[in-house]
Amino acid sequence: MTCEYFGTCASCTLYDKTYDEQLNYKVEREKQRFSNFTNIDFDIIKSEPKNFRNRAEFRIWWEKDEQNDKDILSYAMNDIKKDILEIDSCSIVSPDIANLMPKILEDLQSSMILSFRLFAIEFLVSSTSDMLVTLIYHKKLEDEWIELAKNLEAKLNIKIIGRSRKQKIVLSSDFINETLNIENQKFHFAYEENGFTQPNTAVNVQMIEWVLQNTPKQSKDLCELYCGGGNFTIPLSKKFNKVLATEISKTSIKSALRNCALNDINSIEFIRMSAEDFVQALNEVRAFNRLKNIDLKSYDFSTIFMDPPRSGLDDTTRNLAKDFENIIYISCNPETLHRDLQELTKSHKIVKFALFDQFAYTEHIECGAILVKK
Repeated sequence: MTCEYFGTCASCTLYDKTYDEQLNYKVEREKQRFSNFTNIDFDIIKSEPKNFRNRAEFRIWWEKDEQNDKDILSYAMNDIKKDILEIDSCSIVSPDIANLMPKILEDLQSSMILSFRLFAIEFLVSSTSDMLVTLIYHKKLEDEWIELAKNLEAKLNIKIIGRSRKQKIVLSSDFINETLNIENQKFHFAYEENGFTQPNTAVNVQMIEWVLQNTPKQSKDLCELYCGGGNFTIPLSKKFNKVLATEISKTSIKSALRNCALNDINSIEFIRMSAEDFVQALNEVRAFNRLKNIDLKSYDFSTIFMDPPRSGLDDTTRNLAKDFENIIYISCNPETLHRDLQELTKSHKIVKFALFDQFAYTEHIECGAILVKK
């Protein structure tokens, strides 16, 4: 991939390498990091080398055109010195986002009501080109804005949300519809604005497939912590008798329940609670009213699936995981995964390890580890 902003934009930090060179650099770094735990071959999940992001956010920069006495809008990112860098394109966003960026900016520029005090634009698109655009302002949005934004929605065939302080205006819908083809089976998802979604759709599908290919079908149950909107939960439910999944975010639980309905799945129970609280409930340390209709003793767990935030697992969750026959751990932070494996490998052995290049041209890479009890 080439980009005219390589070396100035702070987003792509590994700009001085080809795609294969930057991936090899990260792979070798992580093999060295985890060499004290395993010497098995890593599975490497590559990204597309360009146009791979289906979610993106850009600042809006205003500049006065003195000659024509008008303000000019442009997209902006931080540069490597943390100053503002005006851009007119981005090589890592999906083709749908890349095509829309100049069109919507031109239409916003032509309307003072739509452009005035516009601060940022967020794009979220599905693989089927269902596009949601959030316009973020430093002003209150009035009825006149709503009317003009509705016209823009219709013209560009997109969904628009307007946001400002203590205000969210949904013109038609606050989610996009996504269909993922996973191991030749279609799964349907609704991705909500402001909810967590994987930014690299192609890598996300391969991540899910990697987990499924290394999880044998069985008659026992799955316990999942940090389930989000059910990205892994729903496909994985096909491998287990029942699934009990937890998530602290109310938005994510709402999405997960909707996604279950979209896929006509009724073998999953979702609980809105933290991983720490769930451990206390499972160990009968505390009783929780939200669990009054769930019989925890009815589950026969064989496997725990965990996809924690960058901070990784807390002490109580690490201790809980040791009780399961199988551990599936997806990590967005190799450093905290390494820390957690220092404890988990005392009771379990790593049998599979993968690297997922979700964020090409950055230092970041995600990991997957599958462990079985010794």
